[in-house]
Amino acid sequence: MLKVTPDQAVERARELFLDDANGLGCAETAFVVLKQRYGLPEASDPAAAMVLNGGLANGGGTCGALTGAAMAAGLLAARGSADHAEAKRAAREAVGAVMDGFRDRFGALDCRTLTGRDIRSPEAHGAFVEDGEWRVSCMAQLEFVVRALAEPALENNL
Repeated sequence: MLKVTPDQAVERARELFLDDANGLGCAETAFVVLKQRYGLPEASDPAAAMVLNGGLANGGGTCGALTGAAMAAGLLAARGSADHAEAKRAAREAVGAVMDGFRDRFGALDCRTLTGRDIRSPEAHGAFVEDGEWRVSCMAQLEFVVRALAEPALENNL
């Protein structure tokens, strides 16, 4: 698959995340888009990230956009280095920098604080989806993460 630019990655994230079918959550979208950006294997398969949405199983932990993106960064780092310890260090450094910027911009890393909701129950999650605020707030967070990890300089560091 051809690599896409950071702007194209952000646009693809918007297409996938805002699709009216609500097929992909924040973690799945970040994971797929960044795998596509870097031409990683099975780029369209979101399965490994599906339980990370909503801060791990809608539990309100670390934002799914961050965790899904971290998985893609790990795959990219592993592809770029035969030295597992070095790949791990590089991926942690890159994702850590994005986390710092994310916290500075949005005030928190965890989904519950970011959304102001507990969405663990099906009813609460349904109300969250129905409300539609995620189309603005979660989308902004997803765009931030995708843009930060889709930068060409990242590929050289991982």
